Amino acid sequence: MSETPAWADERPAIHPPDPTWASRGSALRAELARRLAPWLARGEVEHVGSTAVPGLAAKPVLDVMASMRDLSPETVSAVVPVLSAGGWCFVPPELDVAAPWRRFFVLPDAEGRRRVAHLHLLPEGHPRWQAQLRFRDALRADPGLAEEYAEVKRRLAGEVTDREEYTAGKTEFVRRVLGG
Repeated sequence: MSETPAWADERPAIHPPDPTWASRGSALRAELARRLAPWLARGEVEHVGSTAVPGLAAKPVLDVMASMRDLSPETVSAVVPVLSAGGWCFVPPELDVAAPWRRFFVLPDAEGRRRVAHLHLLPEGHPRWQAQLRFRDALRADPGLAEEYAEVKRRLAGEVTDREEYTAGKTEFVRRVLGG
């Protein structure tokens, strides 16, 4: 039986905006586009989530998503060792029950104690792709909305200890921004 990694139980903690998040996200996108090139749909890799919004307080974890031609078991089996060589840890679908439409990877820090980045692999054309981009772009376009979101995240980080509960707590705000 394998030991649970330290990053698996990491509490949500909101940090002040970090101006390096954008450049780190850009570098990560380029690296992942290279690693995932054989499987990418139209070469699409995007930096999303709070660290992709300049000036927004966030968990210091870069969220990146990649549009894949398919997420068949064969494709995932081929992708896992390629990403593992870069330090990424695959989270099996049975442990990622909140998002059965994606395949999820975590990049821990060198000590394996905390998350540095998340990678969300989505099947080409999945509605979540556009929703993620619309949400990110709405926050980028409206500093007041971004600050409102930061307040929601700070409140939740102070109230909950579980990452899944933290994510679920943001759902209503996200739905409102997306108009549904």
